[in-house]
Order: sequence, then structure tokens, then C-alpha cells
Amino acid sequence: MDDQLAQRHRTDKSTVLAQPAWMVALVCVALALLGAGAGWLIKILAEWLVELPWAPMQGPARLLASVPEPWLTVGLLAAGTALGLIVGLIAQYEELSAVVSAERITLTRKGKDQEFARDHVVQAFLDGKQLVLLGDDEGELAREACDLDAQRVAEAFTAHGYAWLDEDPYKDAFRRWVPDVPELPHGANPLLKARAQLLEKKSSTEDLRELREELARLGVVVRDEKRRQYWRLSQGRG
Repeated sequence: MDDQLAQRHRTDKSTVLAQPAWMVALVCVALALLGAGAGWLIKILAEWLVELPWAPMQGPARLLASVPEPWLTVGLLAAGTALGLIVGLIAQYEELSAVVSAERITLTRKGKDQEFARDHVVQAFLDGKQLVLLGDDEGELAREACDLDAQRVAEAFTAHGYAWLDEDPYKDAFRRWVPDVPELPHGANPLLKARAQLLEKKSSTEDLRELREELARLGVVVRDEKRRQYWRLSQGRG
């Protein structure tokens, strides 16, 4: 009885899945040091270019070299460090985090939340480096890039009673997309063509997400692999 109560107490609490604080701090410190190193190299490069009249970038190099010490070194090191910290914070901002509870799953990226009620999530799994939530119509509720520890993610979902899978149960149903596939619902091919162009240009993930959601409303599930698209139909198509 005590074991059952302990188990219930553990699973009733929300589980937060995010990069540990020490890793975030380590990344920010490492990028700050790289930025400081880049600032130092810029100082050395500017001084070197000034001594070579035939070298390009003479104007910017002379301008930098004209700044008296120690202000030049301090300024470049400070600017490089700040830039490194900003890059680190942006990277963390774009990382996926999740809150898993017995009632719902909340996925957060770039300050935006996606909430999925427990009754709507039938299965969940990791497809490589992507977290996938499946609905009751065999469609995908979410497919998000995920760098979180795979074991921690699996343990969190199973602890709260979600059906966790080792792989995509519909992986064999995916087919590579080529233009004008006749089996696709009306309107799906133009959306997939637009996504293909975005993938080639390595465009915004937000645009790709919007087109994925449009395809989901048509009953088409799509996943990307090395800028190639693979599709399958869900039960809720059309």
C-alpha cells in the first residue's frame, strides 16, 4: 500500500523536461570565451593589416588600431563576450522544453506553448531527434526537434501513464514525396511543393510548421529527412 501511494504521489506531480542549468551555463560560458577570443584575434588582425599597405580593409583596420589601449583590448573583449552570451541565450531560447503531467503535455519553444490534453495523446515516441505525439486518428499532434535526454523523456511519459513507443508505429507507411502524387488529397501537392522550396532554402521553421499544420488538416502526415519530404495519410484525411 505504501509503495502504491508513493507511486501515485510521484506520477501526480508534473515533470519538467529541459536542459539542466549547468549545461545552459556551460554553453553560455563557452560561447562567451569564444567571443572574447574572437575579439582578441580581431585586435591582432587589425594591427597586422595596418603594417601591410597593400592589404584590404585598411580603413577599418586603421580605425581600430587608432583606439588607445587598454580601451581597444577591453572593448573588443567585452563586445566578443557579450556576443557569445547573446548567441548562447538565443540557442537556449530555441531549445524545446516540456512539462508532462497526468492531465496534459505542454511543449515550449521560443516562448510559445503548445498544450495537448491527456485524452488527445494516444502515443508518443522519439523519431531520431524529434519528439512526436500521435492522436487518435493516426495523425501527428506534434513533431518537434528535441535535444533532451532520450531516457529522461521516455521515463517522464511512462511515469505519467502515457503510451511510450520505441519507434514510429507507422514508419513503413511513409513514402517519399514527388511532385503531383495522385494518391494525395486535393490541395496537398501545392503545400508539399511550397515546403520543398522552403527546405531547399533552409527557410524559417515557423513557415515549415504552418504548412505542416495545413497538411495535417487535409489528413497528410509529413516528416523531413535531409531536406527530403516523406508523407503518409491518417485516418482523418479529408
